[in-house]
Formats: sequence, structure tokens, C-alpha cells
Amino acid sequence: MTFTPDWLALREPADAAARSTALLPPLIDVVADRPEVVVHDLGCGTGSMARWLAPRLPAPQRWVLHDHDPALLAVAASAVDGAETRVGDLAAADLHGADLVTASALLDLLTEDEVDAVAAACAGRPALLALSVAGRVEFAEPDPMDEAFQEAFNDHQRRGGLLGPGAVAAAERAFGAHGARVLTAASPWRLGGGALAEEWLAGWVGAARQQRPELPADYLDRRRGSLDVLVHHTDLLALPGSRR
Repeated sequence: MTFTPDWLALREPADAAARSTALLPPLIDVVADRPEVVVHDLGCGTGSMARWLAPRLPAPQRWVLHDHDPALLAVAASAVDGAETRVGDLAAADLHGADLVTASALLDLLTEDEVDAVAAACAGRPALLALSVAGRVEFAEPDPMDEAFQEAFNDHQRRGGLLGPGAVAAAERAFGAHGARVLTAASPWRLGGGALAEEWLAGWVGAARQQRPELPADYLDRRRGSLDVLVHHTDLLALPGSRR
């Protein structure tokens, strides 16, 4: 799946506001005593994770940015000082030398085998995997068709064996199988209208109707008038150590 720089720039403030700060203290406990933290960011996009996390870590860092899109990597490299960039398959990325692995909005785009591969590659090091879709959307003003569109969107996210809203549960199992202690926290988008809400709604409805074309076409226009919505996501932190 390809994302444009414009879309990533549009969502970055909402992502930053949604990311769970509750997972930072246990992460910092693991990396605080290192003279330098080497961070590998999978699916870095334009570098939004680095911009959010770097000021919150107490130690100096060196970032290695991974993405399958060279154009996005070029944007990220220009925004993250001293970063190394690597193009390739994110689920098979070489994480040698990493002290910390990060990703945003990635797990739900992977298959179960790919999540298992990521968990195996991260074994023995912390991993902060943020903003995975949870499969739940809450509108302040309910519509009778909300549930049908939500179910259709979730089915669309699972197409071709992708995990979609089952990604966090699969990652908990996979990281736990490699001896990690896994913590999760809610990280919902809170959208009250504006350009991001409009773009999100159009994509959400479009994916749902692609999955189920019989869903009513006028739903999009009805929803545009009441865009106070929570789009639920989950952040996951896997820490080296005993299983839960």
C-alpha cells in the first residue's frame, strides 16, 4: 500500500496527539542508560515517529529509517538529522544493531506470518508499534448504517490475509512467544471536522463500499454533516523479559 506525503502530513498532528504517552516510562527505563540509542523505524513514511519520539527519549539517538517507498524515504531523511535510510520489505528488514524498533500504522497492513517475522527480528530488544487500527469507530451522532459500514471496512482491511483490526492481538501472541512482556494502550484519533476528518471519512466509506457495493451511496453525504468521531487505534510496546 502506498501513502502520499500530503496524506501523511495531514494526519501527522492527529497521530502525535493520539500516540500513548503512558507507554513511554517503561520504554525509557529500558533505554535510558545507553550512551546512544540506535532506533530502527519500520515504515517510516516521512519521519513522523522520529519527530515525535526523539525529543521524548533521554539519550542521544541514531535513526535508521526503513520504507518500501524511496520518495517517502527521501522526505524523511531531509527531516531527521543524520538518519540512515533503507529501502525494502519491512517485514524482512535487517534490524542488526538496533536498540529499539518502532513503527506507526504498520501492523494492520501485515499478514500473521509477517508479524511473526517482525516479532522474531525484534527478540531481545524493545519495540514500540503505534497506531494500529482497532476496528472501532464512534460517531457522536449515530446513524443506523454505522455498524454495517464498520463491519465492511474491517473486512476490507482483512483482504488478502492482512490482519487489519486483528493485528494487535496477533502481535501480542507473536511477541509473547518470543519472551517479550507486552503492554498496550489506546491511541484514538479524535476528529471534530476539518480536512483530515473529510479525507478519513471518504476513505473509510469508500473502502467499505468497495467491500460491499450494496451499501447505500448516500451515507457519505449524511455523515459529512456530523463529523465528530473517535477512530480507535492501539499502541503496543514489547519489552525484553518475562512473558505476561
